[in-house]
Amino acid sequence: MSRLPAIENQERKPYPSDLSDAEWLILKPLLPRPKGFGHPVKVDLREILNAIFYVQRTGCQWEMLPHDLPPYTTVYGYFQKWQRKGIWQQIHDQVRHQLRQDVGRHEHSTVALADSQSVKTTGKKGEVYGFDGGKKVKGRKRHIVVDSQGLLIGVLVTEANASERLGAVVVLHEAVEELSKLEVVWVDQGYSGENFAQAVKQVCGEQVRIEVIQRNSKTFERLPKRWIVERTFGWLNRFRRLSKDYELYTELSEAMIYGSLIRLMVKRMAS
Repeated sequence: MSRLPAIENQERKPYPSDLSDAEWLILKPLLPRPKGFGHPVKVDLREILNAIFYVQRTGCQWEMLPHDLPPYTTVYGYFQKWQRKGIWQQIHDQVRHQLRQDVGRHEHSTVALADSQSVKTTGKKGEVYGFDGGKKVKGRKRHIVVDSQGLLIGVLVTEANASERLGAVVVLHEAVEELSKLEVVWVDQGYSGENFAQAVKQVCGEQVRIEVIQRNSKTFERLPKRWIVERTFGWLNRFRRLSKDYELYTELSEAMIYGSLIRLMVKRMAS
């Protein structure tokens, strides 16, 4: 089976990371529409997305985009503009809602899982940089909250020495509109404690309870509930741009994560 996407009327040889025709039909209505005045838009937004997904999947530098894709200055300009306006998160949330409905779930989950991942950076990146003494990692920490399907509800990138509990509370607070039906948050032992439980209740409501998943063995053990969020981190590892944190600003790091998971969900919806 070919790894190349199904594209009719090809104007160039496609890359495996390109959007297929079916995937483009899903994303096209979600993109910002022209304002209707001013200079007309002449760039092909599908090719802009193809170039961004190429960077995310291959991990190449922006300047090293292939010449048959749009100029890297144009591509990076759109990536940065959509991050600044919150477009990446908006598209991500709309696609996630649709995917949940496609698998027979309500668009808002009753279950959430919180976890974090420390990743290295390529040197000291701005002011947001630290050392995780537990993981022995110099760099940054990704705090994520996912639903029962492992789909991302929210993400926060901080210095590596930031508190896991505080990061999770901040993510839950920023995503509170997506948690209207939340009943339980599953976490590991690093999030145990009454203070964390009370903070979650203040943010999400008194009906929300914290359930700490205990690990009984010192060796590797696949826990039935915890593997859901670990699988999400595994999805991120498919994108080489996320193997480290290459971005100067954490807001761009978060946009990279949203963009990568958009690509993953759209492929699943179109298959």
